[in-house]
Amino acid sequence: MASMSFSATIPSPLLDFSQTKKNPVFSSSWPSMSFSIPSIKSSLGSSKSAFFQNGFSLPSLTASGFVFNSRSSGIYARAATDKTLYDYTVKDIDGKDTPLGKFKGKVLLIVNVASRCGLTTSNYSELSHIYDKYKNQGFEILAFPCNQFGGQEPGSNPDIKKFACTRFKAEFPIFDKVDVNGPNTAPVYQFLKSSAGGFFGDLIKWNFEKFLVDKNGKVVERYPPTTSPFQIEDIQKLLAT
Repeated sequence: MASMSFSATIPSPLLDFSQTKKNPVFSSSWPSMSFSIPSIKSSLGSSKSAFFQNGFSLPSLTASGFVFNSRSSGIYARAATDKTLYDYTVKDIDGKDTPLGKFKGKVLLIVNVASRCGLTTSNYSELSHIYDKYKNQGFEILAFPCNQFGGQEPGSNPDIKKFACTRFKAEFPIFDKVDVNGPNTAPVYQFLKSSAGGFFGDLIKWNFEKFLVDKNGKVVERYPPTTSPFQIEDIQKLLAT
């Protein structure tokens, strides 16, 4: 019998696996939340990938009462709330009640500080420098000592005040020592973290984490402990508004 040759066209598969290699997870919707996620920039094939090290990049999104904003260091969720920083009263380093409403109309950088941290010298020096630079333009730094990270702020309030004001000539307000995590978290830090909480948890990670607050008492940005105060360019932008 003579052999018969024939050809057939096989339709393209529904899933283009060449694309899957570039984007192995998903590129359209996340069914458990009411917003869409764009293509992730890095492969999840290894725990050493950029996703696990730096997070992935998202535009601003809104879902279930939260506003999600992308950051270079990850994703932050800002709770939709009518409260402002001015709704809180704290104690200063001398134990006196201080309504934070006294800072209304100013740009604020709020920092949890410590005296015996590897970041202490650079941060206190740079904080004092930018305070001197911007204080006459409506800028304040609010420093909250905290002993929750390696026990690196063990001193009394008078000890902390003497350390900051003598060694670093700090002129910005320093407040009573507080907890920033856990069941005894100070109410002002509950507000700060709920306003700009980490997508995978809102814990303060270490000493010298920073929150930038605008002239209306709203948190507009959160910076990790390793961010130098000199790198916070948004201070100038907020002062100009």
